[in-house]
Amino acid sequence: MSMPTRRQPLAHAAPPATASTGLGAAATADRTDRDGDPTPHAERTPADGLRFPPGFGWGAATSAYQIEGAAKEDGRGESVWDTFSRTPGRTRNGDTGDVAADHYHRYAEDLDLMRDLGLHSYRFSISWPRVQADGTGAPNQRGLDFYRRLVDGLHERGITPMATLFHWDLPQALQDAGGWESRDVAHRFADYAEIVYRALGDRVPTWLTINEPKTVVQNGYLSGHHAPGRQDPDAAYLVAHHLQLAHGLAVAALRATGPGRIGPALNLHPCYPADASPEAARASRLHDGYENRLYLDSILTGRYPQDVLDDLGPDSRMARGIRDGDLATISAPVDLLAVQYYTPYYVTADGRTTGRWPTSEADWQQIYPDGMYDILTRVTRDYGPIPLTVTENGLPTPDVPDADGVVDDAGRISFLRDHLAAAHRAVAAGVPLESFHVWSLLDNFEWAEGYDQRWGLVYVDYPTQRRVLKSSAHWYRRVIAANGL
Repeated sequence: MSMPTRRQPLAHAAPPATASTGLGAAATADRTDRDGDPTPHAERTPADGLRFPPGFGWGAATSAYQIEGAAKEDGRGESVWDTFSRTPGRTRNGDTGDVAADHYHRYAEDLDLMRDLGLHSYRFSISWPRVQADGTGAPNQRGLDFYRRLVDGLHERGITPMATLFHWDLPQALQDAGGWESRDVAHRFADYAEIVYRALGDRVPTWLTINEPKTVVQNGYLSGHHAPGRQDPDAAYLVAHHLQLAHGLAVAALRATGPGRIGPALNLHPCYPADASPEAARASRLHDGYENRLYLDSILTGRYPQDVLDDLGPDSRMARGIRDGDLATISAPVDLLAVQYYTPYYVTADGRTTGRWPTSEADWQQIYPDGMYDILTRVTRDYGPIPLTVTENGLPTPDVPDADGVVDDAGRISFLRDHLAAAHRAVAAGVPLESFHVWSLLDNFEWAEGYDQRWGLVYVDYPTQRRVLKSSAHWYRRVIAANGL
């Protein structure tokens, strides 16, 4: 979840109060075969519902810092998000993840909720400072034991674990040693990945390496509104390279240790020209380079996009930081690509982004379901039939229990229905989409927004930590049971 930025934060024009009728070219393309029917990859039910392929995986997602709490328990070290959130003025209301949704203590209750929803898959992240307090050295056994209990509990309930190794909570000790600006941190990440894999690899079939490297770059080093809170464009893209290198080194470490499916988790945003001018088309193409191709090309083709390198310049820290063999390491074959979609970007001739669609409570998020279709089909078209999983898609809504304790989040249901329909169209067009994970299972600490935004299928009453299934959770349970809409 990130704001559109390139070498520096870009200004945003406010979106119109009502949606325009314009669509991206890909969104209006013919989505049927020559006989006018959807291709056999997806089925339409007699009631005009949409049936997903047999075996399609239905899941939900979370991340460690956003839900676990227990920030100072059982040997966990400090992370950059502990430091950032405890710094006055960095988060809304001064909120921190010290307690969050208290999942560390309530994981069994949360596992029962997942079972009751009928989830097939649960995508979670592992806290690096819970496993290695300072990011190096011998593992903290109490931290590993927590994740063993979590994974065992998933299997006991018939839910498949999908583990993310890094979801932004870098150990503070490594940040003090240079953070992602230091090439050494990429190697420390590979060491950590091997430790976690040796502890859990026989129980976790799918491993995601780095979650949204782009967000670390843009929000952590350009706008500065995420940890570590920097505003340094030249450092930002050196960080991008080292995050990609960390991904590649982790792939190599896991491959050398044992079996399992491995891939990155990238937040991808379709970029459209804001008007029909050639200048807007060129600006949109470059914006796409920073948003998407910088990460897709390096991992899937073994090169960085030349237009981005040219824009950064030969003397940039990124250009000077790329060493012989790095791109071969970064592009080691992966088994799947995790795609996270939240919003499109419309780019003007001068490189600014502008609004076209209504936004959610997150003002950076334009609600445009066809963008899901566009980004999934684009990945398959441009990079071949790599298996895909959607590991995040959702929005915040103003969720408050009514007098009967019901949390009626109709807006979330509408959002998810429309995005699932777009994903179904992509499957019908031949996209090898294997699964879909709603963001998020639980209301949680939403980074710089603290606890003001609620993204979960499950309402969390933070003072009591009581969980309440929202209307969207009941709806999603029916979707899972029917394998479609």
